[in-house]
Amino acid sequence: MTPRSLPLDGIKVLDLTQVMAGPFCTMLLADMGADVVKVEKPGGDDVRGIGPPFINGESAAFLQINRNKRSIVMDLKNEQGVDALRRMAAQADALVQNYRPGAMERMGLGYEQVHEINPALVYCSISGFGSTGPYSKRAGFDLVTQGMSGLMSLTGQPGGAPTKVGVPITDLNAGFYAAYGVLCAYIERLKTGSGQMVDASLLEGGLAYTVWESAIYFATGQAAKPAGSAHRLTAPYQSFPTRDGYINIGAANQSNWERLCGALERPDLLEDPRFATNTDRIQNLRQLEATLTETLRGKESAEWLDAMERAGVPSGPIYDLAEAYDDPHVRARDMVVEVEHPVAGPIQNIGVPVKLSETPGSVRRPAPTLGQHTDEVLAEFGFSSDETEALRRSGAVA
Repeated sequence: MTPRSLPLDGIKVLDLTQVMAGPFCTMLLADMGADVVKVEKPGGDDVRGIGPPFINGESAAFLQINRNKRSIVMDLKNEQGVDALRRMAAQADALVQNYRPGAMERMGLGYEQVHEINPALVYCSISGFGSTGPYSKRAGFDLVTQGMSGLMSLTGQPGGAPTKVGVPITDLNAGFYAAYGVLCAYIERLKTGSGQMVDASLLEGGLAYTVWESAIYFATGQAAKPAGSAHRLTAPYQSFPTRDGYINIGAANQSNWERLCGALERPDLLEDPRFATNTDRIQNLRQLEATLTETLRGKESAEWLDAMERAGVPSGPIYDLAEAYDDPHVRARDMVVEVEHPVAGPIQNIGVPVKLSETPGSVRRPAPTLGQHTDEVLAEFGFSSDETEALRRSGAVA
């Protein structure tokens, strides 16, 4: 089947973001076809300098989350640069920014100021704590908001030191919810013609992921604690040691529990009153872990995974990233893609994780070099070559 145009084709997005949350948001939009113009400060997004590793001088981190975008360098401390951006905003469908709170307003580029120029614009602000509330002026970082959202209190082994999630989860989730908000606001604009403000934050991005744990707190008033790899509401559902490593077992309901006992050749467990129901197994989790571990240590991981597969018990290996990307299923789902970068050469990117049957997203171009598309973009927004040259002489663009 030949794919039709991408679902967000024709949508112009001005991307005034850097580092992680904002660029992740705009990458999601760009993957689905939005024309994302990355407006970079002189010197570029700070992530361009973050490494190692660097690939022929290009930051591997930058290359990963800025694909499918075009880059223009614009000095927003220069009045002519601000004027040029306002002119571009008048023609854009969305603007996404993650400047420090208050910075855009001081430059004359806050929501109310830009809304006057383009009432149909969807204006998205991503920050640490949102645009309202007592912490709204604070800068936000993933580590800080993982701590304040409760995520670090839930992660790691019981009795261990505070542990953050292994990926910058509040950054990523803020970017994800920002993209979701932009699309919701754009759909509303199609119905009414009016744009609006989208306000996303790292703190709320973290809180939004505490679904089970918040449910427990709201119901009991008790704050959950770290549980290692174990589930809080069902058992057994966690990693277990084997003779040569660890595997994950997800016997998350009664029928799976019964199949697990068969795969382990432990029919006696079905008669043990401590493990009769899920409630019993949760209440006696430590005893359950001990008896399952004793059995599982008797064979290697591959043997147990084969037995689980035959019995229909949800289970799987615990991969590092090299093993994950080498898995044939991951490859079959196109989760590793390669593009040619003008400086770094062939580079690999994570594939698009959601598949649309008729208008699938794609990785069509690599992350841009700094200012690679300045002239091209300005021309598309109606700037003459003389105007572009004047902006360059003034230092407004580069």
